[in-house]
Amino acid sequence: MATRSPAHDGPLAAIDMGSNSFRVEIGQVQHGRYKRDLYLKETVRLGAGLDADNRLTEPAMERGLACLATFAGHLRGFSATRVRAVATQTLREARNRDEFLRRAEAVLGFPIEVISGREEARLIYAGVSHLQPSTTPRLVIDIGGRSTEMILGHGRVPVTAESFQVGSVSLSMRWFPEGRFTAEAFRDAQVAAGAELEEALQLFAPVYWREALGSSGTSGAVAQVLQATGVTDGRITPEGLRWCIEQCLAAGSVQRLDLPTLREDRKPIIGGGLALLYTLVTHFGIQELKPAKGALRQGVIVDLHERNAAQRGQGAGDMRDHTVRELQVRFEVDTDQALRVRSLALRLLRAVCPEVDADAQRELGWAADLHETGLMVSHHDHHRHGAYLMAHVDAPGFSQSQQRRVGDLVLSQRGGLRKLEHVMGHEPFAWQAMALRLAVIKCHARGEIDEAALRLQREGRAARLSYPAKWATSHPRTLHLLREESQAWARQGALRLVLPD
Repeated sequence: MATRSPAHDGPLAAIDMGSNSFRVEIGQVQHGRYKRDLYLKETVRLGAGLDADNRLTEPAMERGLACLATFAGHLRGFSATRVRAVATQTLREARNRDEFLRRAEAVLGFPIEVISGREEARLIYAGVSHLQPSTTPRLVIDIGGRSTEMILGHGRVPVTAESFQVGSVSLSMRWFPEGRFTAEAFRDAQVAAGAELEEALQLFAPVYWREALGSSGTSGAVAQVLQATGVTDGRITPEGLRWCIEQCLAAGSVQRLDLPTLREDRKPIIGGGLALLYTLVTHFGIQELKPAKGALRQGVIVDLHERNAAQRGQGAGDMRDHTVRELQVRFEVDTDQALRVRSLALRLLRAVCPEVDADAQRELGWAADLHETGLMVSHHDHHRHGAYLMAHVDAPGFSQSQQRRVGDLVLSQRGGLRKLEHVMGHEPFAWQAMALRLAVIKCHARGEIDEAALRLQREGRAARLSYPAKWATSHPRTLHLLREESQAWARQGALRLVLPD
């Protein structure tokens, strides 16, 4: 079984849990160039396993778990910092996704992030722009099983990125349910796709790009068919797509369809894929769509490489740090106050959890950076407004689950603790929340502070707070707030905060 080194310049692994296929890729970025070491793909059809209530069926979950068990064998020897698993539209939709994710993480051995549509689009562009660099303004299109991502970019920078809830699996299931091809079904599928994409017509108009690229499975499969048959040299054109649709209509069904290079596992979803591609090229004025070299999985590896480099103080930095700075500007955060709270909160957390991992520290730091974003909405209950904003704002680099964790920390900064019962059972979160709350109390006067005035010592599930008697005498209001804080923890019960007698 493959074993990989966790060295800083060693290989990285990406797992892409798509609606149609699961993929694992192991690669590395060296001197700006990408090198693939391993690539595996399995058709899982997770998106086809959503029932009428948008719940994953047990057979669909079993297919996904079996695939991840295979992938896990190739990830032995990898550290958690060198693996990133991302899940896309099907798990964004699935009502029972948490159940599946618990089982999937146990099988894979690594955390799985459900990413937003725009984050998926950003990572797709990162993969394409890294493997196929160009200074030409581009439109990149990625047709997945249940979503389609469209990105305008220039060089390595994505300028506009959107995700639309229409894909090859969802269209095929609705309009070609038994694998039958009819002219009426193609027309209806194109109308449905056009209705979903109509809002993007101006946003991605031809005036904004000079080259169009198609990333991932559907575009690649159609391009190969067109090249193998000599209809085009591999470029996807309106005429080439009409020819493909005519072949489907002549065959009448998936079972009778015989197109060179088209794999059996791709045939059941080719109807929806062709209808969607034809809608895209005709509606957005695309005369030719060229196959792209990169895709989501390479973008994940490039992004992970940049995260790890940022941790070592190298490279352009972690995208999440850039996002937090942009959000501070957008919501007019008092950055001096945020920095005071961040510094003290991290100091207190390390005092009670000296072995705390880097991710927990970073999440607490981001929560401190953004704890006052809600003031842009209202001073009253600003912690609730800030938590909502953090959980729902587009935040490049963050997964949905990580946004929720940071949002929960923002929510925890003040007020009663019962609102956080759903996460207080997780002891590491409780310590993060305590550190943030104490830092907010200590810094409430919004002036320079003596960080050493508060000392925190852990005693099991209790934290003993100490401070000089002279400081307590000169800060009666802060002392009052600390006593109320001790009572709040006593009522909640997850941890105890003990003050001097």
